[in-house]
Amino acid sequence: MSALVNAIVMLGMLVVVPAGLRLTGHQELDRIRRLWPLFAVPGAVALWLPRSTAATALACCYALGAVLLALHAPRRASRGRDLDPAGIALLTALVTPAVAAVALVAERSGHELFGFDLGILALTVPHFHFAGFAAALIAGLVCRVSDGPAGRFAALSVPLGTLLVLVGYFVGDWAELAGALVLTAGMWTVGLLAWRMGRDGGRDRTTRLLLFASAAVLVATMLLALSWALGEATGLPHPTLTWMAATHGLGNALGFALCSLLAWRRIRTEEPDRTEGPDRTGGRTA
Repeated sequence: MSALVNAIVMLGMLVVVPAGLRLTGHQELDRIRRLWPLFAVPGAVALWLPRSTAATALACCYALGAVLLALHAPRRASRGRDLDPAGIALLTALVTPAVAAVALVAERSGHELFGFDLGILALTVPHFHFAGFAAALIAGLVCRVSDGPAGRFAALSVPLGTLLVLVGYFVGDWAELAGALVLTAGMWTVGLLAWRMGRDGGRDRTTRLLLFASAAVLVATMLLALSWALGEATGLPHPTLTWMAATHGLGNALGFALCSLLAWRRIRTEEPDRTEGPDRTGGRTA
């Protein structure tokens, strides 16, 4: 399982985060995006080393980049930006890699942070790259072009569900199940809106297939997430963590996150005026 999890995390570090930052269209994030490989490459190397001082130091390099990215969130919020549903989703995306990075540093150092065993910490890293960064970012992008009740629900419920899952780590399995329910509702709404976008006859075949794939995958992967959270809370039979990494984790990484980012990159290229738009709070692009 560790090799598969490491590969998924590398995809998040090296591809998903920088690609996602490009899709925001915010110029103030360009510098951290260009510098991102300086932080992500050491973090990726740390995954494959034995737990040691060297691995911890490399993980700290990644944590530094993640913290610098997270600091953009309070700066934007303090200026009154990104306070609408789509913006809140973006702020969530900016912060969640830092949560993953903290877990990575603790796991690489062999420290059971807050009493969580090393296996849970290792799985927290991909979770907050994909269920955190990628899901929140895509929910915000969907909300910008589908600014109705469903789009706003998706943009708010994905960050809320992610937060509740994090809180559930500390409170208990039932709280984590509540978070999984909210997150699933948000993700399925994202999938529904993506499916509707894919049915738009004005899009090219490749973009439509990518949107359909990302939407279809979410149905299965989030059912798996619910079954696992329900089993943990009630004691009912549920998938093992190894099975979840090979199905839920891999499906969300490749089927949802990667397909979604590729689709949105094509959409941004085809329809820049429609998808970039002005800053919702300032009337201009940040």
